[in-house]
Amino acid sequence: MNPILQTDPSFSLVVLRLGLAITFFAHGSQHLLGWFGGRGLKGMLTNWREKHGLPAPVGIVGIFTEFFGSFALLVGFLTRPVALGLAIFTAVALIKGHWEHGFFLARREGEGSGIEYCLALFLMALSLLIGGGGALSIDGLLSR
Repeated sequence: MNPILQTDPSFSLVVLRLGLAITFFAHGSQHLLGWFGGRGLKGMLTNWREKHGLPAPVGIVGIFTEFFGSFALLVGFLTRPVALGLAIFTAVALIKGHWEHGFFLARREGEGSGIEYCLALFLMALSLLIGGGGALSIDGLLSR
């Protein structure tokens, strides 16, 4: 268990972890609960199935990883496994939903958005997968 929890006591990882936690809480709230103008669970699963052919169980795992993983990241608990799940989730979104629209996020209305945002989230998650939870994390406390 120690290699999963071990982390450097870096505060830069804390900033990264908190930024990703806040982002995925908001994004996961849209997908799961329909907050902040989102479609909610049923709407997202329908959209992903119809547009991208993703089966409902895959969507459910992704949405639950987004939403509940944000709480784990907030306190730095199981940072590496959560970061792996988020990296996979954002890689799928990048390839299935955004790749065809190019790089840039800003597009004309109705055209979809490029990979810019998903790529940033993917790289943030990958950084936490490599570095762990950093200072002020439950992972750091448990690994000592």
